[in-house]
Amino acid sequence: MSDRPQPQLKPQPKPGILDISPYKPGKAAVEGVAHPLKLSANENILGSSPDAKAAFVSAMDELHLYPDGRCNALREAISARYGLEPERLLFGCGSDEIFQLIGQTFIQAGDNAVQGEHGFGAFAIATRAAGGEVRMATEVNLRIDVDELLACVDERTRIVWVANPANPTGTLVGGSEIRRLHAALPAGVVLVLDGAYAEFADDPDFEDGVDLVRNFSNVIMTRTFSKLHGLAALRVGWAYMPQDMADAIDRIRLPFNVSIPAQRAAIAALADDDFQARSLELVQTWRPWLSQQLGGLGLETTASSANFVLARFPKTPGRTAADADAFLCARGLIPRMVGGYGLPDHLRLTIGLEEHNRAVVDALAAFMGTRP
Repeated sequence: MSDRPQPQLKPQPKPGILDISPYKPGKAAVEGVAHPLKLSANENILGSSPDAKAAFVSAMDELHLYPDGRCNALREAISARYGLEPERLLFGCGSDEIFQLIGQTFIQAGDNAVQGEHGFGAFAIATRAAGGEVRMATEVNLRIDVDELLACVDERTRIVWVANPANPTGTLVGGSEIRRLHAALPAGVVLVLDGAYAEFADDPDFEDGVDLVRNFSNVIMTRTFSKLHGLAALRVGWAYMPQDMADAIDRIRLPFNVSIPAQRAAIAALADDDFQARSLELVQTWRPWLSQQLGGLGLETTASSANFVLARFPKTPGRTAADADAFLCARGLIPRMVGGYGLPDHLRLTIGLEEHNRAVVDALAAFMGTRP
């Protein structure tokens, strides 16, 4: 018999691809409910800035044109807003694309990346897609633990992923701990600080990572227009990083990855201080209220620094998170199951308008049997 490899019957994915668990977004519809309230995706309940909507419409007659591949107008707007060097910015079709680009640039087969055990699913996908191993560090009280992260780092570690505030827990790591983490990492390891929910963090210990990026050669900070700015449909993410990293990643970035309408809307949204202030005020008012009310129902919540609250349900049959999910959905309120993040006993709830938050509490009170 010949020792030559036999021809494959059909093309095969490269090793590791089929080991990836596809990202599963929160539910958006409920059978039998015409207009449910979607509290499963941490979208801005106020919608989008009126100025951003007008800017989006202004691009209507330019749909036949390719966008500016360098996002120069948006680049200058972000640079001016945050005092950042424009050449150190990189733009993506949402932060998710930026994570993929970082993974492809710095990870190869045999390497690994480290993240918290309940970390954002897109980190693991980006790592595995590049051929890397995902190492999950134990979290303490649903919070990233620096020492646990460092215990997972070895000579083949290329990236440490940290969402701060975290998704789906909402917990935050203080600036001193982030700096301690960075100081202990080998110089060749990239520390990625995902700040998708950074604007909602009002803890005085929070630091956005700009100073780390500016002063060191191995830190990347990512942000998004999907949450505070309410532009989730347009997929606009950006990152601030050392210029040599930006130059390397830019070599594999698709050339026209952020559309003209998206760029226009993002620039307008960035300038609409009133909409941002109203969005922040809503979360800052109703996040503690919702947490307090859920606690009064006997449900444990994490101290959230994002625009959502994570609640833990009992294991008692009839009172589980899955039971609560079914109960809420039947009443047109869609929470987020987070069993895929290793949290099968929890539900995540986006902060809504006053009537939405009260409706959730009333429904859960009935579910828990504390009200008729």
